[in-house]
Amino acid sequence: MLLDSTTKGTATVPGGNGTTLPVERRIYTNRSLKMDQIEWVGFDMDYTLAIYRQAEIDRLSIEATVKKLVDRGYPPELAEAKYDESFPLRGILIDKQEGNLLKMDRFKYVAKAFHGSRELSRDKRRELYQQRRLRADTDRYHWVDTLYALPEAAVYAGAVDFFDARGDQVDYALLFRDIRESIDEAHRDGAIVDVIEHNLERFVARDNELASTLHKLRSAGKKLFLLTNSRAGYTESMMTFLLGGALQEYPTWRHYFDVVVVASSKPKFFTERRPFFEYRGKGEESTRASRLERLKIYEGGNLGEFERLIGASGDEVLYVGDHIYGDILRSKKESAWRTIMIVQEMADELRAAEESREEFAEIDQIELRRERLMDELRGRQSRLKAIEREGDGDGAERDEDSPWRAEKRAIDGIRVLLREDEERARSLERTIDERFHHGWGSLFKEGVEVSSFGDQVEEYACLYTTKVSNLGCYSPTHYFRSPRDYMPHERG
Repeated sequence: MLLDSTTKGTATVPGGNGTTLPVERRIYTNRSLKMDQIEWVGFDMDYTLAIYRQAEIDRLSIEATVKKLVDRGYPPELAEAKYDESFPLRGILIDKQEGNLLKMDRFKYVAKAFHGSRELSRDKRRELYQQRRLRADTDRYHWVDTLYALPEAAVYAGAVDFFDARGDQVDYALLFRDIRESIDEAHRDGAIVDVIEHNLERFVARDNELASTLHKLRSAGKKLFLLTNSRAGYTESMMTFLLGGALQEYPTWRHYFDVVVVASSKPKFFTERRPFFEYRGKGEESTRASRLERLKIYEGGNLGEFERLIGASGDEVLYVGDHIYGDILRSKKESAWRTIMIVQEMADELRAAEESREEFAEIDQIELRRERLMDELRGRQSRLKAIEREGDGDGAERDEDSPWRAEKRAIDGIRVLLREDEERARSLERTIDERFHHGWGSLFKEGVEVSSFGDQVEEYACLYTTKVSNLGCYSPTHYFRSPRDYMPHERG
């Protein structure tokens, strides 16, 4: 979705009862989708059904990761360094070679760059990233494309600042590798997950409309499945917290789902052929499964076997997730599943867009005025050249009342107006960016272009919205219609 006057994506708003949904409850459509043709609806758990309190979980993850770094031999003072959990943004790219964090538009143009948390000058940014096409798919770069990955970016930026301030020679790529390994270790040994599991109220925002949304889908004949990378024990705790006791028709959270798959190892689930195992309980040996039954929990599995066992495939399946690569991109590349992406940050994006309407409108007016001024500038420059060719532009002939002098004054005046407009537009853009994010601006946009993150959402998500329960605002047979996608020459 583009959050200004050039919006391409559309919000589909239920009608018929005279009410209009708030923008943060709407579902936005990139590709048309008929819900009456969907037989199975699947859900990721983390950051999809379970919406984490981001600041809380980031602080926990940062603290656990830095402790692991110190245990690895990094200076103890690193634990006292400043780590701004609000600094990273989804969709940024880490340059592990230079210690930089980058934001690009859909054309791979690096429009913002920070070394640690210090913004690079325009000249330095141009020197590093605008002399040749950036290859983001190489080992030099790492995408921050999930909310789960924000803490590692915050630690990286803070650690780069810390070592630069000390004047240390740093291998920035090795530093990033150690941070990645440390945060993974903190998740594996329970330093993060165990704390969350035992303090769910602190870390998770329970959605009181989630149960009724799932019930509405089931009542319309949809079959539901859970497909998560989380382990069985954590999934049991989390789903009990989210759905336990919510509706009397469902004795346990498992009763909402026809199939439950944990430890699925997405994106490998979509690309590799691994068998399903029935989970028998903690400490018990799992057994290979030849069918998928309701109220049981399964581990592993793969796309082809899953589709065979549920008897549905392709566009009969709608999958809801938050991770562009693990949930959305791989499912779209390896199957014809339809997709909904949960973009938790959209509520803030929509608020900032609404607050910036006047600035967006003024920028549009400035662009129109600049086009007119450029047309006038080109016309006067042509007349000036014609005067010079006719010999009325030399030496003493350039008096105050000469045609040459008149055109020259007019050209200089237009250039002044263009510079003023450019400076005003930059000032407005800075104001808008600050409303979205103090360092990076909008999640979905970069300047007038769609950001690399926004481009991926448009490319791989059929629909997108702020939370799963927004589905409950629509009929289970709703037709989500995509708008006509105009090219520039079609807009007139």
